[in-house]
Amino acid sequence: MSVIENSKLTVVGAGSVGSSTAYAALIRGSARHVALYDIATEKVEAEVLDLAHGTQFTGTSDIVGGSDLSVVEGSHVVVITAGAKQKPGQTRIELASTNAGILRAMMPQLLEAAPNAIYVIVTNPCDVLTVLAQEATGLPPERVFASGTVLDTSRLRWLLARRAGVSTSSVHAQIIGEHGDTEFPHWSRATIGSVPILDWRPAGGAPMTEAELEQIAVDVRDAAYTVIRGKGATNYAIGLSSARIVEAILHDEHAIMPVSTVLDDFHGISGVALSVPSIVSASGAAPIRQTDFSDRELDLLRHSADALRSVADSLRA
Repeated sequence: MSVIENSKLTVVGAGSVGSSTAYAALIRGSARHVALYDIATEKVEAEVLDLAHGTQFTGTSDIVGGSDLSVVEGSHVVVITAGAKQKPGQTRIELASTNAGILRAMMPQLLEAAPNAIYVIVTNPCDVLTVLAQEATGLPPERVFASGTVLDTSRLRWLLARRAGVSTSSVHAQIIGEHGDTEFPHWSRATIGSVPILDWRPAGGAPMTEAELEQIAVDVRDAAYTVIRGKGATNYAIGLSSARIVEAILHDEHAIMPVSTVLDDFHGISGVALSVPSIVSASGAAPIRQTDFSDRELDLLRHSADALRSVADSLRA
């Protein structure tokens, strides 16, 4: 593995998600240099100033930013969070038209400024936008991918850990498919430690039931709506999960994460971006083709692909 020295991360978009991503990257030391870019000059300069004031307490990373595209130059990773935010009651897919237009205009400019970067799409609906970004730039699929269900998977593991009475890191389960309403847990391969999920028995407690697992899946799927209804946006957890993806790239970790890439004959699915277990490294993201699914899970994956393909086709019309 080859760690990228003197690494640079640029976060595009100084809204709540972008600023939280930059903050998380500084706190975690995800990159040596962190930059924040937004066309709203006063907003981005204020966010950068606020972050810079705390760098005495964040290790060796530094923060710069502004509204000039030169901010992006020299980036090894570009995380894109810019776009209209999801409103209470609004699905991610309903955001598609507005944010697709923003992304199409932005991507060629970003690619000119940082031609060798890995691009991570966080703006929603991230799966559809990843397909459009890959088409607009001609980048190989491994170099432009979405944060996908990395956050959803963290939500799942947190809920399961509470129920099982173990640490979150001891839960091995992933959310697959769309980052949205058609996502589903990969239950057939889920374990607590090495124990299959339905066989786990907490100390002094009863094992989980299939009905419980179904409710947990619903709670994970609807978690963003709950947060948005209460505070207007999700930002802290997506910032942390985005910073973690950046680290896997810049440290060339070959970490397995459920990020969303444009698939090519993955269990017969092509031309749509879906989250499946993928190896994330300095080269980008590569789906693990040997991933095994139950027959029902394959049906759910294809259903998710069909839903996203329909949205992407409507945006090309």
